[in-house]
Amino acid sequence: MHKLAVTALGALLVAGCAKAPEKRQYLVAFSQCNNAEPYRAAQNALMTKLLAAHADVKLVISDAQQDNSKQVAQIETFIRQKPDLLIVAPNERAPLTAVMGEAMKAGVPVICLERDILEPNYTTYVRSDNRAIGRMAGEFIVERLKKKNGAARGNIVQMRGLLGVEGEINRNDGAREVLEKHPGIRMAHEAVADWIQAKAKDRMTEALRAQPRIDVVYGHNDPMAVGAYLAAKELGRDGEMIFVGVDGLGGPAGGIKKVMDGVLAATFVYPLCVDKAVEIGLRILREPGFKPEKTYTMESAMVTAENAAELYGKYSY
Repeated sequence: MHKLAVTALGALLVAGCAKAPEKRQYLVAFSQCNNAEPYRAAQNALMTKLLAAHADVKLVISDAQQDNSKQVAQIETFIRQKPDLLIVAPNERAPLTAVMGEAMKAGVPVICLERDILEPNYTTYVRSDNRAIGRMAGEFIVERLKKKNGAARGNIVQMRGLLGVEGEINRNDGAREVLEKHPGIRMAHEAVADWIQAKAKDRMTEALRAQPRIDVVYGHNDPMAVGAYLAAKELGRDGEMIFVGVDGLGGPAGGIKKVMDGVLAATFVYPLCVDKAVEIGLRILREPGFKPEKTYTMESAMVTAENAAELYGKYSY
């Protein structure tokens, strides 16, 4: 009996000294197309904040600086590191398609964030409907021109984002779908400013010199709309036109505050899509066998002087 007790005690001591199994640590790699854009910086900040609440997740963010070849190389490096999840905000559609396919072939789950690619080389795609946003912008512009000029007529300057990007294509096409129904509305000038405020300011200065009358500036994002406003203000012409943007970020430098300040007549919330990406990403990591939907679409909202203060709090991350 005594011998058995000693043996049992020894077994317990050995079991007590054995190492507890280590907790699983997940590596999430996020390939961001351009940290310099305010929208992108907000995405990074929100993703960092949400994943910081999970001690078993390590987040690494790379910045492609709006360079396709750099983003491809960064993703190739991530693939070699074998992350548990890869999230990609593509700079452009075509150049990122193949490398995201390589990640899928390597067995890495891939979330395509908010911009699409040419082939569905991803596990899931979290997006907003840019064509619908473009249509909403077009409808707002038509109504404002009716109030200003007594009919749907007037001259529009459009500041386009980086050509070939899904957001640029559909924000343009959606707006045109509405505007082209009104022959009195003329697209007087179009410029490509690559989503960048400083470029939009320069392009708008050129437009102001070429166009004696401008009623509306439609920027594919808020920084470009604000850049156009700054150019018009410098030349004393900001009062003759309204400025419409897209993104609707909260915070003191965001588009919603620009509506509250009277710089923008309207903006349209382009959801960061990060909260849904994190929610789905955590399920992919922790739920064996979980199969997300191929596409998740986040809702937009129109921001005007009437509701800007209310939405400012809602969209300040």
